[in-house]
Amino acid sequence: MTAAIAIAPEVGVQDACAIFGVPRATVYRRRQLRVVLARRRSGRALSEAERAEVLRVLCSARFVDASPGEVHATLLEEGVYLASELIMYWILRSQRAVRERRAVRRHPSYPRPDLVATGPNQVWTWDITKVRGPDRRVWFHLYVIIDIYSRYVVGWMLASSESGSLAERFIAETLKKEGVERGTLTLHSDRGTSMRSRTVAEMLDDLGVAKTHSRPRTSNDNPFSESQFKTMKYSPFFPGNFLSVDEGRAFFHLFFGWYNSEHHHSGIAMMTPEVVHRGRVDEVLAVRQAALDAAHAVHPERFVNGAPRAQRPAAEVWINRPASQVVEPPSGVAEPPPEASVRPSPTRRVGREGAAKATERPEPPGPTRSAQREHGEDSETATLPQPGPAVPVRGDGRTEAEEHADRARRVR
Repeated sequence: MTAAIAIAPEVGVQDACAIFGVPRATVYRRRQLRVVLARRRSGRALSEAERAEVLRVLCSARFVDASPGEVHATLLEEGVYLASELIMYWILRSQRAVRERRAVRRHPSYPRPDLVATGPNQVWTWDITKVRGPDRRVWFHLYVIIDIYSRYVVGWMLASSESGSLAERFIAETLKKEGVERGTLTLHSDRGTSMRSRTVAEMLDDLGVAKTHSRPRTSNDNPFSESQFKTMKYSPFFPGNFLSVDEGRAFFHLFFGWYNSEHHHSGIAMMTPEVVHRGRVDEVLAVRQAALDAAHAVHPERFVNGAPRAQRPAAEVWINRPASQVVEPPSGVAEPPPEASVRPSPTRRVGREGAAKATERPEPPGPTRSAQREHGEDSETATLPQPGPAVPVRGDGRTEAEEHADRARRVR
């Protein structure tokens, strides 16, 4: 811009702007002299002497610890008016004399937990929930540890109280049962008292287990435990309360056995947590794919998007997915065909005669419509209704009928 303004007197503004690719309006605006007018002082403003007097009174030993509102009210009761309360604040602010003087706690900035698991026994999450006991104010405490990759409940314990020593023993026994190697596991939890206890922290440090905590009042940082608790408490066979700890332990022994071995989880491609945790995904996928291939061989017309493929669980599971973490899918997994994942956009061509023909019909949303098309109850293509015959138009914009009517009027 500066170079264009410099050579404009010699080659002209238009040529200078064309050379440097700048708009002419900007060059003309920059060449104009800018006159900056000084801000006119208001006639109602305090003089420098009056401002100094207000600042002296506010900073005096009598009012140094009082607010401007207190100073203003006190002086008015003594028959003295220096300035309004707002002007006092403005004067103090100009001298950087306004701040919070009380000892206010500053909350630290808690880091966001970014955890990624690409296989079992890499990231566990645990939490404690309360279940009702025999009386209204009696509660039992359920400790649960979940593997976020497989959703497998690796350990649980029901106790009559919550403490760090119980949590320490519970976690240590679970680690020993699963045979977790040192330095390979991250244990995530919220910021409960048992989770942040010194006994648990020292035990995890001795066993080489990294620990992370959720941010305060952020339930999304521990979603897997919260979701599992809701599945448990909203199940149709959950009793609601237990008469004793032994009764509760008998129920949870059956429940977690069902949850791990029989419950098909939607987050892991409708497989059971035990299948994913024990590494039997390929075995189950082969059985499912064989069933799909047999169904496709009998009625291929019912699968409009091509041969179906059994869904595989995600290659990575994360808590607060890091932007830089990218995990490739497991080797040996074929990519889905393009026609199965991306549908072509509908296109329509309109002929010269005005007949619009639909070459492709978009798939309408909704499970009912998809089910109808899968069973062959809808056709692949559709033809739009043909318009009526076109009315011939003359060069002057009138139709032949209007021309004949005009001739008849002239003859009469």
